[in-house]
Amino acid sequence: MKLRQKVIFLAIAPLIVALCAIALFVRQQAITLAQQQRATIQQAYLASKQAELQHYVELAEHSIAHLVDSGKTDAATQAEAMRILSKLSFGDDGYFFVYDMRGNSLMHPRQPELVGRNLWELRDAQGTPTIQRLIARARAGGGLERYNWAKPSSGQQAPKLGYVIPIPAWGWMMGTGIYLDDVDAALAKVDAQQSANIAATMWWIAGLAILSAAVVAICGLALNISELRVADAKLKALAQRVVESQEHERARLSRDLHDGISQWLVSIKLQIEAGIVRLTGTGAAEQAARERFERTAEELNNVLGEVRRISHDLRPALLDDLGLAAALEHLAQEFSEHSGTPVAFTTSGATEELPGVVGTVLFRIAQEALTNIERHAGASHVEMSLRRDGRRLTLSVRDDGSGFDPEGVAVHPQRGIGLRNMMERMDAIGGELDIESSMQGTRVRASVELTE
Repeated sequence: MKLRQKVIFLAIAPLIVALCAIALFVRQQAITLAQQQRATIQQAYLASKQAELQHYVELAEHSIAHLVDSGKTDAATQAEAMRILSKLSFGDDGYFFVYDMRGNSLMHPRQPELVGRNLWELRDAQGTPTIQRLIARARAGGGLERYNWAKPSSGQQAPKLGYVIPIPAWGWMMGTGIYLDDVDAALAKVDAQQSANIAATMWWIAGLAILSAAVVAICGLALNISELRVADAKLKALAQRVVESQEHERARLSRDLHDGISQWLVSIKLQIEAGIVRLTGTGAAEQAARERFERTAEELNNVLGEVRRISHDLRPALLDDLGLAAALEHLAQEFSEHSGTPVAFTTSGATEELPGVVGTVLFRIAQEALTNIERHAGASHVEMSLRRDGRRLTLSVRDDGSGFDPEGVAVHPQRGIGLRNMMERMDAIGGELDIESSMQGTRVRASVELTE
């Protein structure tokens, strides 16, 4: 996996994980809220049904109260009471029923086939003794009881909420009930709607996650393209600077060879040819030839010195043999002798056994700084120091020259090549280059953190 792909993945993955965690939390909270809402709706439904049932039973009790309170217990009076109760109904499946305390069905207007039968052992599909529980509730003073019973309109078993009361004078249990399948249907509708809402919320979160991931990916891709273009532009600029630096160095080396070594070699060649001609002459001619050969030997020494100087500028042997401090000290002495401007060099700390690339970079920066001082500063005194403090190695070159504008020179298209080279060299080793300049002088400070 490429770096840009890793960056995009590391940006998208936490977003997806966070959105998934949020989705799970929202789903759990939605389910909990839906359950609480369902329980509230169910409780409200049942409360309304309970109040309705209690009201119906009170009406029925009031309708036969005059017969019960008459004190009569004969069959005709009880038959009249059952006739009145059988006429009372509400809705399609609302009716009243009467049992005695032994479980015998005395009245059932919607299921007359049950009248006269003993239903004490009647049980529903779950094995619950329905009539026994209703009679037990009546003996306890009356109240609500949930059970399953066949619904007259459909003939199917359905949950029912019953309300029964005792009629002690006659030994009866009278009651009625409301089927709860409509309540269950309403609750199922509520459950379906809540499930649809939860699913819609999850789809919204999934869409948001996909959209966010797409936006991050697009932004990352755009950023990569932009960074790639910038990097390409920087690479092209760097390549151009490298070419310019190479051409500059080649031009300087060409001038040194042409102005120094080439002229001396031509002079040596002419003197050798003249000396060879005079060797065939008289004694005075031989003496003149000897003098020419001696001057030729001196010029050869000068040529050797120039070759050593050029070689030293390209790569000083002291840098490899004795280290950076010795190479900088020798550079300071050569600059003082060559330019006439004294250079005071100091060193402190353990500057031995430095990484080769660090030594080379700092030496080149010192060379470039001294070259700029000689060409542009007009300084009368230069201070150069190499200091190591722990793992921090710092080279400082300070002069008392006329100064310049570092920012203006750095961005000038035809100037500042040396400064850019110094900056790029320090960037290559992870170091820092700081240049301060004013009318009182210039200070170049190169600092790098040494690794183990």
